[in-house]
Amino acid sequence: MITPENITRHEFIGLDTSIVKSSNSQMVGLHGKIIDETKSMFAIQTATGVKTIPKQHSVWQFNLNGTSALVDGNTIAKRSFERMGVKA
Repeated sequence: MITPENITRHEFIGLDTSIVKSSNSQMVGLHGKIIDETKSMFAIQTATGVKTIPKQHSVWQFNLNGTSALVDGNTIAKRSFERMGVKA
């Protein structure tokens, strides 16, 4: 089960997210569902289409069954299998 305490060790694809803080002020408030993830980017399905956003230099809010978790993008800027501790 994904909780705010262990979210950085789980898969992000399929989660609803929004950017609450960013070095690029135009990104703040962008929200949608994560549809793909690379080492340094999230692909987010928004109301206006798919946006590819860098993980770094932003603070992400993830909605988890009625609770939310804030995650610094610099801490998750790695491949999903590296973040989860799985051997490839």
